[in-house]
Amino acid sequence: MSNDEIFAAAYREHYWAVSRYVARRLDGRAGEVEEVVAEVFTVAWRRRADLPAVPLPWLYGVARNCLANAVRGYGRRRRLMDRLGNDETAHGRHIAAGPGGERPGAWVHEALARLSPADQEVLRLTAWEELGVDEVAVVLGCGSRAAAMRLHRARRRLRAEIDRLRPPAAEAHSEAHSEALSEALSEEHRHG
Repeated sequence: MSNDEIFAAAYREHYWAVSRYVARRLDGRAGEVEEVVAEVFTVAWRRRADLPAVPLPWLYGVARNCLANAVRGYGRRRRLMDRLGNDETAHGRHIAAGPGGERPGAWVHEALARLSPADQEVLRLTAWEELGVDEVAVVLGCGSRAAAMRLHRARRRLRAEIDRLRPPAAEAHSEAHSEALSEALSEEHRHG
């Protein structure tokens, strides 16, 4: 199979997985998703001779770099807009939450948001992208042992944040809740 055919197969097979990966990380900035995904596959096309036999983790690694560039660009544009006085709030485009506006599972997202970007990423790779430790290692550009340690530490920190956020009324269900959480966070051991 030629490099062009290998690229075409990777594109067809993994386009939507890469799109979901990018969309989850650009929370609320859907307009940029297509641009970042296009950049990911542009890089993959240029480096099609380097595509590994299992390309998805490699594509996620490329997507991480493209996202970092997009986020830096977004920050520069935002600072420029702020200096020009042309921000979204000046034009009334902010959204006010209505009654009962808290989305389901918001406390999990809040706990996750309190973690470092590195912890968030390793948890998302295992939970959202359903990657095993070896695949996470490819995405992060580290060894499998380092990836496993990062995942273990991130899970421990997430557990601590969830415990901090748990309302006092939930303490009665604490033991069952902790067991369910431990099981959910230990998913990697069953799949990995």
